[in-house]
Amino acid sequence: MSPILETHLGRLFQADCIRFLKTIEEESADLVFADPPFNLGKKYSSNINDSRADTEYIEWCQTWLDECARVLAPGGSLFLWNLPKWNLPLGAWLRQRLTFRHWVAVDIKYSLPIQKRLYPSHYSLLYFIKGKKPGIFHPDRMPVPCCRHCGGELRDYGGYKDKMNPAGVNLSDVWTDIPPVRHKKYKKREENALSLKLMDRIISMASDPGSLVVDAFGGSGTTFVAAELTGRRWIGSELDCSSIVKRFVNIDADRQHLAEIHRNKNTLFTRHDLERRRKAGKPLSKAYRINAHECLRPAEDDGAQQSLFNPAA
Repeated sequence: MSPILETHLGRLFQADCIRFLKTIEEESADLVFADPPFNLGKKYSSNINDSRADTEYIEWCQTWLDECARVLAPGGSLFLWNLPKWNLPLGAWLRQRLTFRHWVAVDIKYSLPIQKRLYPSHYSLLYFIKGKKPGIFHPDRMPVPCCRHCGGELRDYGGYKDKMNPAGVNLSDVWTDIPPVRHKKYKKREENALSLKLMDRIISMASDPGSLVVDAFGGSGTTFVAAELTGRRWIGSELDCSSIVKRFVNIDADRQHLAEIHRNKNTLFTRHDLERRRKAGKPLSKAYRINAHECLRPAEDDGAQQSLFNPAA
């Protein structure tokens, strides 16, 4: 196969997922991410069948999951994004081949409630590794949750403020800060496309610059964009790559978005929350091991931050 798109870090193929995965060398990938169709009868530009019988859908997923496990290097990580309904049997299948690490619940509301059932409000992100321990694991640290009006902490840390890590609080297995891409702020993205913030968090956690990231369900290309802009090697496929190719042509918008994401992680307080506190007359406690003035980066630092995602800079 010849790639339909090639950069200095990655290659994209317009091909079926299983056919593509079979071309990848065994145990060569540091991170495999999979966001397959959810079997909800959705219409795709590639005209795939997204309305299979349950058993047929699960058997199809098991086939490509076996390939994902095959290409994963020892210590490598596999993340599977799907509805809880499907990740329950697929997770059981993967546990026979890989080591379970986490079931991450990502709080993103569905479009409509379903009658006679609880309102579905999260997606499932399964995290598996090959072997007993991950070869790479450095999760982001998160800012203290603050009031979006005054910037005050939503939790009282009492006498523990001086013991808190200046880089932020530990990441949990429930993610409530991932915005739906269909939000008005991201109208330029396709409906239900993956959030760049989500993929940056996964890639930052389970890979290093130079690591190989594989995604056989490229979708709108979020995995590839996040990998490209953070210096990871990547390889992937999609049946219709037109939107991904177009996105790479206009990658500067994603570069700016990712720079903003990076400014607001691995810090105890975001710039926005500190500014809200200042305006509300709520000075930060001196017990925190942090210099508020350092967090309020001057505007000229923004260009320096963006250069991190620009190999030519």
